[in-house]
Amino acid sequence: MEPNEALKNTQDSMQKAVEYAVHEFAAIRTGKASPALVENIDVNVPSYGSNMKVKALAVITVPEPRMIMVQPFDPSTTGDIEKAILESNTGLNPANEGKHLRIPVPELSEERRRDMVKMVKTQAEEARVRVRSCRKDGMDSAKKMKVENALTEDGLHDFEQDIQELTNKFIKEIDEHLAAKETELMTV
Repeated sequence: MEPNEALKNTQDSMQKAVEYAVHEFAAIRTGKASPALVENIDVNVPSYGSNMKVKALAVITVPEPRMIMVQPFDPSTTGDIEKAILESNTGLNPANEGKHLRIPVPELSEERRRDMVKMVKTQAEEARVRVRSCRKDGMDSAKKMKVENALTEDGLHDFEQDIQELTNKFIKEIDEHLAAKETELMTV
């Protein structure tokens, strides 16, 4: 493997870790309705014989700033989706209206906001761990290239420095997203 290719692979892996964290942050509610609040909830659908995400079973819309509407493609799955949302620990209470669900998004209490901030911090730490894991993989590939004589001693040192700079950059990016989400959660 070429050093530039290994560096690019490491950078791509770190970028994916950050993107995943940002996607996870979007699923944490801030008092505003958003399809991201319910789209990735797993639904056990006995009639299909499997678990599926809400977004695969229904159209999710936001008709009002504090309301989410879930319209299943198959109306027989409405009850299954309702049950999954209730059990998801999101604090949302769907109202089953036969062929669709209306989900009002309530104001968050101060205590619930603090719990959400803790959850976001945990997710941010998990993302940092993923980035560090990518760093370790990059360092391992650098050592392998050194053994295969694809890198000199100086090249190894420079490569490891480049990987550390990437790690610092992506961890800083995660911290910035965390700070923004924390501010968003604590703003009433």
